[in-house]
This record gives sequence, C-alpha cells and structure tokens, in this order.
Amino acid sequence: MREQPLQNSPTSVPETSSDPARIPEEQRILFREVLTLFETKAVSYAVAGAFALQQHTGIFRDTKDLDVFLTPESAALALKWLREEGFECEVCDPVWLYKAHRNAFYVDLITGMSNAAIVVEDSWISRARPAVVHGVRTHVLSPEELLVSKLFVTRRERFDGADIAHVIYRTQGKLDWQRVLLLIGEHWEILFWALVLYRYVYPGQTHYVPKNVWQDLVARFQDVILHPAPAAKFRGSLIDDKMFAIDVKEWGLENLIQEYRGRRLQRIWTVR
Repeated sequence: MREQPLQNSPTSVPETSSDPARIPEEQRILFREVLTLFETKAVSYAVAGAFALQQHTGIFRDTKDLDVFLTPESAALALKWLREEGFECEVCDPVWLYKAHRNAFYVDLITGMSNAAIVVEDSWISRARPAVVHGVRTHVLSPEELLVSKLFVTRRERFDGADIAHVIYRTQGKLDWQRVLLLIGEHWEILFWALVLYRYVYPGQTHYVPKNVWQDLVARFQDVILHPAPAAKFRGSLIDDKMFAIDVKEWGLENLIQEYRGRRLQRIWTVR
C-alpha cells in the first residue's frame, strides 16, 4: 500500500478557512505601497486573487502575491511606475503575465488567461466592486469576472473548481449570469462543466443557478451531442498543454493554444 502524506506535509493542500491569513507586516506594507501607488497614479486596475475571493466568499488564503487584473496598456503604465519605485519588473509572458517584486513579495499583473481564450478588457475594471485591501480603498473584481477568470484554471497542479463553487454558493447565485455567458462566449462548455460540479457539491442549492441558465446550457449541450461536428478542432491544449501534449506532439491533433496565443500576440504587437 502506498504511504499517504502526513496531514501537515508541505505537499498537502491547505484547508479552506475563514480564519484571517497571517501576513507578515513587511508584506502588508509592500502591498499597501503598491495599491497606494496605483491609486495615486490613477492606474486602471482591479484586485483579484485571494483578496477578491475573500471579498466574495469570506475565504482567507495565505499568499505572497498581490494579483491585479488590468489591460495590457494599463500593465505597461503600472510597470513604469513600479520601476520608478525600485521594484524589479519583468514580462513573464506578454500574452497574460507581468511581475514586479521586491524581496520575496510579488505583484502579478494579469491581462488574461495564459491560453489567451479570455482577455481582460476595460469593462472588467469598470465593473469592479469597491473594497478596502490592507487599509487602502480600492476595487476588487466583480464576482462574475472572478468566476470567469477561474474557469480555465484546470491544470493538474491547480484546479479552481472549488473556488467557482464557493463564489456561487456564497453569493447565493446573485450574479449577472448573462454577463458570465457573454464573457465565456464560445467556451460555454467549460462553464457548464463548472456548474455541473457546483450542482454535485451543493445539490440543495441548485436553484442558485437560475433555471433559464441551466436550460440554455443543457439545450446547447444536447444540440452538439445530436449534431456532431467531425471537423471540430481538438481543444485539449486550452485545458492543459502539458497533460494533452501527447495529443499534439505524437497523435497529430491541432495545437489550438498556439493559435490562440499567436492571435493574441499579434494583436498586442499591432496595438503597440
């Protein structure tokens, strides 16, 4: 029998909790500095990650990162101001991720999903909700955008399905569901998958997802089952390009993530 990891093993996943995270004062000071800088310089952004999750669900999560969502144009400005304040900055991936850090604490500037299927737009920022983060009056992602931002976090090493379920449960489904459907667009099956998981976890609160949303998605799913599309492209790489690498590299299926990212990069370069 394979030995199971101990409860307190470093490799074990932390339990979810409403207990406030124990954040070092140095980290608090740095995060306050960054948020104050962005507010002073009128950077168009919204706080995401652990702080947005706490705002909408009450779940606290330890984090060394401050995640902010913003457009690529705003990210470039934010990096400029951060460099002037002595932060080390880098473009990790122009499709979606820029980083700034000082000592061991990081600020992640996120402009979309790594697979380029979802992109942060100005509306994400304008819809953000007022909040106070580390004593700074700011804004966090609305629950709709937070939910959508987690739909493609489906990798073997990280899966945000529980976060999505918690957002729906703790908001009692009081979301702008048409906004969610609009944001996910052609990738509606990923939303359907997440909602089926939610329904399994919270069967007594199925009604938190409106009947018309269930009916819409079930009808779409039934239609694609009844009318197969043999020429439809393989989409596994949009889920996890590592786990589905064999499909692309050895079995000759389409590398859709490369197409999506290529189009996104072309658009970024064109704008610049």
